[in-house]
Amino acid sequence: MHGLPVAFKDTHLTRGMRTTLGSPVFAEQVPDEDELVVARLQGAGAVRMGKTNVPEFGAGSHTFNPVFGATRNPYDLRRSAGGSSGGAAAALAAGLQPIADGSDMGGSLRNPASFCNVVGLRTTPGRVPSYPTVNVWDTLTVPGPLGRTVADVALLLSVMAGPDPRCPLSLETPSPDAFRAPLERDTRGLRVAWAPDLGGRVPVDPDVRDVLGRQGAVFEALGWRVTEDCPDLDGADAVFRTLRARAFHLSLGAVLDAFPGQVKATVVQNVEEGRRLTADDIARATAEHTRILLAATAFFQRYDVLLAPVSQVAPFDVDLEYPTVVDGQRQESYIDWMRSCSWLSLLGAPALSVPAGFTADGLPVGLQIVGPPRAERAVLEVGAAFEAATGWGRRRPPLR
Repeated sequence: MHGLPVAFKDTHLTRGMRTTLGSPVFAEQVPDEDELVVARLQGAGAVRMGKTNVPEFGAGSHTFNPVFGATRNPYDLRRSAGGSSGGAAAALAAGLQPIADGSDMGGSLRNPASFCNVVGLRTTPGRVPSYPTVNVWDTLTVPGPLGRTVADVALLLSVMAGPDPRCPLSLETPSPDAFRAPLERDTRGLRVAWAPDLGGRVPVDPDVRDVLGRQGAVFEALGWRVTEDCPDLDGADAVFRTLRARAFHLSLGAVLDAFPGQVKATVVQNVEEGRRLTADDIARATAEHTRILLAATAFFQRYDVLLAPVSQVAPFDVDLEYPTVVDGQRQESYIDWMRSCSWLSLLGAPALSVPAGFTADGLPVGLQIVGPPRAERAVLEVGAAFEAATGWGRRRPPLR
């Protein structure tokens, strides 16, 4: 990556350069160390040129904060670029940088990739280790790559991935070329599960359904064997909310105590939810999470990949905090509208967002390709085949 300019996500520590986390509390913070993913990219020759915008503390899938304002979508400046890696995805789409780092808890790599017509990969927990961290056992939040093509994402993953002794869950990389070797392969006969609404569990706006529904002809032309099916995700919402609340309490509880009244209300709400959790709540969520993951393991013995919407909506008004209605159904919180991503975070599996077309209003829509745990290479190959067959990623925004 020698010479490639990169602006790092503003939740990732950068030594000697401000890392604000999108919060007034840390607006002048200058770390004295690099986050592991930052150190790896710079060690491979990438040139640091700045930071990319995030929601405050990376909370939410719409990028706005009191420090730098909102990140707008290059395809329509009136729309959201998604989040929490929204600044990274917008910079890629606008041609400001060739590759970008990000992270994903409930869709923070996949949703902005979908909104900005680029490619984003949520990795298997441990594939890209995270350090420093308050919880080395965390499997919900993972760092990962963004790029304008699947091949660029694979190249970046080859630098990000690999074990670290401080991260006990980190995975060995099979070989130096495990991800960056050419991705072209014959995918005919691929066993595909198609879940347009996660088995009827989530609402999807008609404009998104329409774009993704047209991809059936592409699947057929590629020779894929497609069956409408979905893993067992019963109870996924309660599990995700519990684990997310625990993570917020662990990482931001002390910040709330030190800076009362200076953190956005939704973050305060999430931390307080975490503080109210009981041992029984966490035990129940852990057991349910295990059941869901094991059911998914059996599911992926029948299918090579799962295909689903990335986002349940197209890019929405930049002045909204979050979509409050999806296909006529009320969304009660700022994470409800991203269940198409957040529930799949529980599978411990790689999930790729790849451009899949545009709405009648010219707004990007992404297809989510999910594989078995640790199967990043297979997911990238499937994504590359779909990308080559459609070419949607080559459509760039009309910059003025």
